[in-house]
Amino acid sequence: MAMLGQRRQQRRPARKRLEASNGQRDEKGSVVIERMAHDGRGVSRNRDGKTLFIEQALTGEEVEVAIHTQHGRYDEGHVRRVVKASEARVTPGCEHFGRCGGCDLQHLEIEGQRRHKQQVLREHLERHDIALPEPELLKGEAWGYRRRARLGVRVGSDDRLHFGYRVRGQDRLFNIEQCPILEPRLEALLQPLRALIETLEAPRRLGHVELVAGDDSVMITLRQLRRVPGDMTRWQQFARDHQLLLSVLAGEGNSPQLMRLDDHPDIWPHYRALVDDRGAGIGIQSGDFLQANADVNHQLVARVLEWANVHNEMAVMDLFAGVGNFSLTLAAAGARVIAYEGRESMVQRLRDNAENAGVADRIDARCTDLSGAPAGLEQADLVVLDPPRSGAQGICQALADNGPSRVLYVSCEPATLARDVHILTGGGYRLVQALVADMFPQTAHLESLVLLERQST
Repeated sequence: MAMLGQRRQQRRPARKRLEASNGQRDEKGSVVIERMAHDGRGVSRNRDGKTLFIEQALTGEEVEVAIHTQHGRYDEGHVRRVVKASEARVTPGCEHFGRCGGCDLQHLEIEGQRRHKQQVLREHLERHDIALPEPELLKGEAWGYRRRARLGVRVGSDDRLHFGYRVRGQDRLFNIEQCPILEPRLEALLQPLRALIETLEAPRRLGHVELVAGDDSVMITLRQLRRVPGDMTRWQQFARDHQLLLSVLAGEGNSPQLMRLDDHPDIWPHYRALVDDRGAGIGIQSGDFLQANADVNHQLVARVLEWANVHNEMAVMDLFAGVGNFSLTLAAAGARVIAYEGRESMVQRLRDNAENAGVADRIDARCTDLSGAPAGLEQADLVVLDPPRSGAQGICQALADNGPSRVLYVSCEPATLARDVHILTGGGYRLVQALVADMFPQTAHLESLVLLERQST
């Protein structure tokens, strides 16, 4: 029983995994897809009126369905056979599509993907009675855009090596041969990496491999459960052969030691937030947050700068500032920025980046817990928010109570964005501009940016 004053925990929906030998059953006959859910699955109903969520099905299609999971109010399935295809259906560009847990929209042509994402943002806000101006679309290449990836490593009881991503909906890994959404410099490393791992003395001591592409260099980071000297020598030679920066997170526990294993211990990957001279060079290290799509991030930073309408000595508070993706550009444009970030390592990186960019006197970088609002929000001319998927509910409540005249909110989760914008509009703000950034083509994930202004009384 829930205690007084506490919300009762929501009960998880009843779910039954099918017990057939192949873990699925065929739905009788075919169904017509009525619409697409926010996560990209097709939505239909069976003969009894029960809702079906169907992977890889598009609006208007007639499909035969295999059900793989049953719930009380709905079932989940995938397409067994397309009876009548949508004109928007295309052949997926990756041989692993459907099995891989990453991409979920490769069967939908790219402009259809983008229209779907704009509609998703619109529907989330409409649920809170928030009128959305026609959202602008930021877009880049549909393939070869992703500049970071994490690849799991596991050796089975049969001594077979598994190197790749997770199977959709499961914890087990599958071996990848290609990943066409990866930046070409990273995709070209997949097969050489597997070949190297197969030669290691202790591959079981390797947890995962992380790849990050900066503007001028590629860094590979190893999650090593225990250092193996012979294997470290092999990795160093691999880095030299492929002209890579190499680091390793070694040891057990939550704070493994970060070490450099290449010949340039003071050099880390850098990227520019903008493509022109206003874009400061931003250094990153293993574990730092980095937007996956360089081109779309350039456009997003440019739009933040445009909508911020910076004037000299303008006071900006940047919350969830990371290593300075927005702070550095705003400071270079003349703003005085107080940048808050929850991880001390990234705060130090932000300070270093500000020093290297020549704007250290214009950025005050601070480490704080951002589950709540820092003091002084009302003293800013503009607040910039770029929270994780959970959003910034507590901060938005504080802004609604006593916030500045303008708020720029960058979001990677439209549901929590809509919740937080609802809080802000309840406190006197008005949504005046919005855009969708197609940061992750071939997936249902979307990035968005909204500008809110406090209405005059």
